[in-house]
Amino acid sequence: MQTASTNICERLCNKSIREISLLLNIPQSTVSGIITKWKQLGKTATQPRKMTEWGSAYAEVHSAQKLPTVCRVNS
Repeated sequence: MQTASTNICERLCNKSIREISLLLNIPQSTVSGIITKWKQLGKTATQPRKMTEWGSAYAEVHSAQKLPTVCRVNS
């Protein structure tokens, strides 16, 4: 029994980035990025981002400065 991933692999394995791009109708840069991510990480899922010290301080200051939202209720 073949799964969907097996069928895709059979169609795309041993093809160039250009050929994969044309088959899937997506940009070559996207195909290249996905292949690079797979080779580096072994997966293509988006990884959580790490917040820098500056970003953490910025978020803290700006969340404290937010004004409360006032909702208007129709009567």
